[in-house]
Amino acid sequence: MKDSSDQGIEKIKSLIEEIRIGTLVTKDKDGPMKARPMATAHIDDDGTLWFFTNEYSAKVEEISEKKEVLISYASKDDNAYVIVNGTATLSDDREKIEEYWKSPMKAWFPKGLDDPKILLIKVEGTEAEYWEGSSSKIVVAFNIAKSIATGKQYNQGEHKKVQM
Repeated sequence: MKDSSDQGIEKIKSLIEEIRIGTLVTKDKDGPMKARPMATAHIDDDGTLWFFTNEYSAKVEEISEKKEVLISYASKDDNAYVIVNGTATLSDDREKIEEYWKSPMKAWFPKGLDDPKILLIKVEGTEAEYWEGSSSKIVVAFNIAKSIATGKQYNQGEHKKVQM
């Protein structure tokens, strides 16, 4: 089911804010896909995602070559999953860097906000998809057993595509 409402984007935003760490997938100029975990620095009301990165990282080169990216979020404990397809651009906007900065970022940027290597990756989503089921392992196990016993396909919970 597709949803292009503000409510759909709010749901995506809420799930991402809870999960926070996603896997950013880019494409190398020679074709292979590359994936790495990334902490979401900020998510705008329209679903635009922001990540901190080092200006000299491979992902910066990959985004410069091919802007299409995919970000995958998963919370096994909450049985919630989000995929965002979008277009990435690089930003050195100092106001945004200062606005989204949190002290744990010093682990990657020891000079703090004065580190000249800091860039932001901005991902404007084109489409997102989410799955959300019960976080109770007992409920999930019961529903799987019920599906097997009745021969009916397992319903994992809410699943929607959201146009962004």
